[in-house]
Amino acid sequence: MDFFAKVKIFSLIFVKSYPHSSKDFKIGVMLKIAREESGFTQEQLAQKLKTKKSAISRIENHAEDIKLSTLDRFAQALGKTLLVEVA
Repeated sequence: MDFFAKVKIFSLIFVKSYPHSSKDFKIGVMLKIAREESGFTQEQLAQKLKTKKSAISRIENHAEDIKLSTLDRFAQALGKTLLVEVA
């Protein structure tokens, strides 16, 4: 199953019961899926980003007000590219 299919499934299952906005939820889910698909644990990613596992967990579970620079560092650490689109 590809990345976007997983995001859609997570969104459909959890977004109705998620206590924050669906945008926050989707960003967190996308980051978690990207990390898992890249083969990293939260601990491994935290070491690569020179931060704590709790910071990675907070980003994945509470993505509100996250800086673009943080998202970009997260993506780069996974060997991915951050793309932002305004539609």
